[in-house]
Amino acid sequence: MRVAGLISGTSLDGIDVAIVDVGSSIVPVAWSSVPYPSDVRDAILSVSDAIAHIGTVARLNNLLGELFAQALIQTCQHSGVQMDSIKLIGSHGQTIYHQGKLQSFCGFQIASTVQIGESSIIAERTGIPTVSDFRQGDMAAGGQGAPLVPFLDYFLFCDAELTRIALNLGGIANITVIPPNATLQDVIAFDTGPSNMVLDGLTQAVGLPYDKGGCEARQGCVDEVLLKKLLADRYYEMPGPKSTGREQYGKKFMDCFSKLSLRDGLATATELTAQTVVEAINRYPGKKDVIASGGGVHNTYLMERISCKLGMPVKTSADWGIPIDAKEAIAFAYLAWCCIEHRPSNVEGATGARKSVVLGKLTDPFSRCH
Repeated sequence: MRVAGLISGTSLDGIDVAIVDVGSSIVPVAWSSVPYPSDVRDAILSVSDAIAHIGTVARLNNLLGELFAQALIQTCQHSGVQMDSIKLIGSHGQTIYHQGKLQSFCGFQIASTVQIGESSIIAERTGIPTVSDFRQGDMAAGGQGAPLVPFLDYFLFCDAELTRIALNLGGIANITVIPPNATLQDVIAFDTGPSNMVLDGLTQAVGLPYDKGGCEARQGCVDEVLLKKLLADRYYEMPGPKSTGREQYGKKFMDCFSKLSLRDGLATATELTAQTVVEAINRYPGKKDVIASGGGVHNTYLMERISCKLGMPVKTSADWGIPIDAKEAIAFAYLAWCCIEHRPSNVEGATGARKSVVLGKLTDPFSRCH
């Protein structure tokens, strides 16, 4: 079945689109990334982990539905893929709030998450059944609703002899640990800490979109005092399952870098990402492959720091035929396919859920009464 996956991550770079053929294997057909207009990105930032007017959130929900649909249509036009060949869409949407752990609210213990990008609009504009709202089913079963990509990692990378660690360097860095000859129940995954979210936040504060190749960070000096303070956060010592996001690494966190130059701030943030990633990976000794994906793979300085600290080369998902910029979008295409096949697709060792559950909610443009 041909399926499209759509997602925008915590870095808010834009909408990632992947079109894949799903069956006994996953074959990428086309992929692209469509940037957000600057005013849309600013509007999303204004409601992300922030006090916001519900009207703004409602309008953004529908606007992002339109933009996600346009991103898929544009990708098809540029790649030559026929829209009518796509039978299903999996849309993660845009996270604006994620609180995976239970907190007291009105006398109850509640966990919550919000992804926007209205699936009814995506389904209507494309004429394609659309699965969305993937995180809620896991949270209803006691999980943190994240990370969800480990289900794809297991499908792609499980090996009979080697431990495989899938490293994603997106806005947040996370790892999936797949022991040799593992069952799904053996898989462990968690967020290790910040990655592109902080690096991009530093550059965008001075009008630069990002630090291409880590060139600015490479010329900076690490503030060892600040780095030590940041590494003292107990989050890094906590065992998984655990997840984090803009709620932890938003404006208050960014203020820690306010007294540093851009280059020194980037060097320090890069070292924080490298060290927290490597400390997490080193919890799992023995012979292993580390397989990276996500936008951070383009940051050659960050990749060098991780490889140096690991004492081994880091491979990429491209070595397995999965484009490094498309893996998360591919994951939600696969999760959508699992949904309509009624296959549970959360990983209990990643999210902490009590049981495996089918993820996602289906919006079918052809099932409405007329």
